[in-house]
Amino acid sequence: MLKAVAFNGSPRKDGNTETLLKMVLEEIKSEGISTELIQVGGKAIRGCSACMKCRKNMNTRCAIDSDELNSYIEKALKANIIIIGSPTYFADVSSETKALIDRLGFVARANGLLKDKIGAAVVAVRRAGAVHVFNTINNFFMINSMLVVGSTYWNLGFGKAKGDVQKDSEAVENMKDLGKRIALLSKKIYAGS
Repeated sequence: MLKAVAFNGSPRKDGNTETLLKMVLEEIKSEGISTELIQVGGKAIRGCSACMKCRKNMNTRCAIDSDELNSYIEKALKANIIIIGSPTYFADVSSETKALIDRLGFVARANGLLKDKIGAAVVAVRRAGAVHVFNTINNFFMINSMLVVGSTYWNLGFGKAKGDVQKDSEAVENMKDLGKRIALLSKKIYAGS
């Protein structure tokens, strides 16, 4: 069965990033694809230490084993679709999202793990800086030879207080469309699997 995993890089539980991710996952699930939402934001996840042990060990794991990141790597490896959501912090991703990208990215590139998986970025923003966040996540997908899915507009929603993105009607429609496009592409790519 096809599987989509979404990583929420916002430390705010039930916040706008999570709300947007759930909109996308709902559409994917309605197409018969298994989904999982993983809370990354707010967890004590350290950044990459550039030890390069992932390249030496080639065991699909990060050598840093003092946090939950290896479990996230396992989830990503078992998924056909990887969605990364982040709030906009000073025109970039949250620190937890960056740690996920860096460490998953090093392990994946050392072991050739993410090639041809589907990737999509989802961004919550109060006012500005979201396009840079969108690019940061998509650059991670592209350097790993993943297939990046877009929608009718950049995959972002505007809001400050919890739930505000639900008032952004364009974002709501965009997230629904993104979920449909991810499902469509995954069914075309993985039809024979």
